Amino acid sequence: MTTPNTPTARVIGVRDDIVSIRMLRDAEGEYYPITKNEVVLICPRRHDGERQERLQAEVLRVRHGEADVQVFETTRGVAIGDEVEQTGQMLSVALGPGLLGQVYDGLQNPLELIAGQHGFFLPRGLSVDGIDQQQKWSFQPVVKVGARVKAGDLLGRVPESRFSHKIMVPFNLRGEAEVTWVQEGSFTVTTPVVRLRLENDEEREVSMQQRWPVRVPVNRDLLREGYNQRLFPQQPMLTSIRLIDTFFPVALGGTACIPGPFGAGKTVLQGLISRYSNVDIVVIVACGERAGEVVETITEFPNMPDPRGGTLMDRTVIICNTSSMPVAAREASIYTGITISEYYRQMGYNVLLIADSTSRWAQAMRETSGRLEEIPGEEAFPAYLDSAVRALYERAGLVETNDREQGSLTLIGTVSPAGGNFEEPVTQSTLRTVKTFLGLSAERAYKRAYPAVDPLISWSRYLDQLSDWFSRELSPQWVQDVKRMLELIRQGEQVQQMMQVTGEEGVTLEDYLDWQKSQCLDQVYLQQDAFDDVDASTPVERQQELFLLLLKCLDAPHDFADKEAVRDHFVKLTGLFRNLNYSRHDSPDYRRYSSEIEQLGFT
Repeated sequence: MTTPNTPTARVIGVRDDIVSIRMLRDAEGEYYPITKNEVVLICPRRHDGERQERLQAEVLRVRHGEADVQVFETTRGVAIGDEVEQTGQMLSVALGPGLLGQVYDGLQNPLELIAGQHGFFLPRGLSVDGIDQQQKWSFQPVVKVGARVKAGDLLGRVPESRFSHKIMVPFNLRGEAEVTWVQEGSFTVTTPVVRLRLENDEEREVSMQQRWPVRVPVNRDLLREGYNQRLFPQQPMLTSIRLIDTFFPVALGGTACIPGPFGAGKTVLQGLISRYSNVDIVVIVACGERAGEVVETITEFPNMPDPRGGTLMDRTVIICNTSSMPVAAREASIYTGITISEYYRQMGYNVLLIADSTSRWAQAMRETSGRLEEIPGEEAFPAYLDSAVRALYERAGLVETNDREQGSLTLIGTVSPAGGNFEEPVTQSTLRTVKTFLGLSAERAYKRAYPAVDPLISWSRYLDQLSDWFSRELSPQWVQDVKRMLELIRQGEQVQQMMQVTGEEGVTLEDYLDWQKSQCLDQVYLQQDAFDDVDASTPVERQQELFLLLLKCLDAPHDFADKEAVRDHFVKLTGLFRNLNYSRHDSPDYRRYSSEIEQLGFT
């Protein structure tokens, strides 16, 4: 048994952020025990008057009497013989009221608080509580003395921003427990509010904060014991982006990926999905992106108005690690974000997690694997890349909680393949896992098409899976009509390729008509103006009305004399639809353009 700040190992080797340590022996001559994924603290030698740095590191590999650990900060100054202390805990985050509106690094250090205390150059080896330990929260219990509870059961509620934050029985509680004491009032997150008597007659005090290891799903034990149930997604996450909601939907509790080259509009698309989607909580993980993009994220979100009132930051948590930060912290940031997301899902909320980008996360794994001298896979990525990607996305889903409420975690990961090559290992592993693929095209982005999602390479398995919802809420033939329009786009692309070789004269009038229809569909429905207050967000009711009106116009029989007549007709029709998209619903302009479209499109 060790006491805090007791060294139990010493450094025997340093390779960048991978440090090898040798365990010391206890009084009985045995090595101090150490486990994989345990957090240890490396203590570099200090000069007189300097603060003792304690660098957090995670155990990656254990051998007899030795271990390899990855350090979450720079190892400059770490030398052979430096002392190592054990925490006895896995890499964990604090869960409780006070998470919303925060900007953390990958280890849940609140960056704004640290910057206020130490300036913008953060000192090494600094550890700050992820949740304010001094702020008081009003706890309203819902259990009484004598109640029998189990892991994940509701103990009380705390108002947090506009949400009701549920205080639950710790997720690692075994069996049932009896409530022996409870108090109501305003307390800090570390103040005990409930006391439980366990099955072995021991007493356990419960506060409003609990810690949970980030590499373990929050509801793992709850699912195993049958307290929670995983459900099949039954409805889409409505983003108000027509191309996504209509053609390539994402389910509430589903998974999607957005791969694309630099400059294809991933950041703008992420921002609008976060802002307008029908979710309660948004968690943004800026993992390994350039510092400029991370700064843009953390400066824009606090000022971005929320359609539901207030600012978007009121219901957002940001975890950011730039590409210049150590790879170990970059890899941990995604697990920190998904653990916080799972926590709010357990409260019955719909949570959206956007990981930008999983390519940087995979590259961090590649660097760590190389330094451990593991056998490499394709393009030097670790051989377990595919299973790691699957394990990450499998933590998303729709769950029925202890109190029979439903909570969802929707995971959208952006991928940044080098040169826009979708055949590289990270993109391919992701495609084998997710159910919606929104492929961004440099060609469409160059043409100023927003969103630059290429409908010819994108797909969604949720279109068929959620067909009952679409048939019930939108139209009985909705899925069939959508597939028919996708086929029209493909036909139009084939005709365009022919015209690039032969010109308009080399195609028939019928083929030319198909091409004009596909161009009209693309320009008035697939594309939106992200900077227009009306067209940036299209509610599903307006999408339904617009799609069915456009469908009637494209299906209406016409007797065109020549290609010139076809072109004139669709130029006018496209112009009217664009004006309609910029008009507020049910305004005089909207009704006027709708009437003109019907007169032109059906005659």
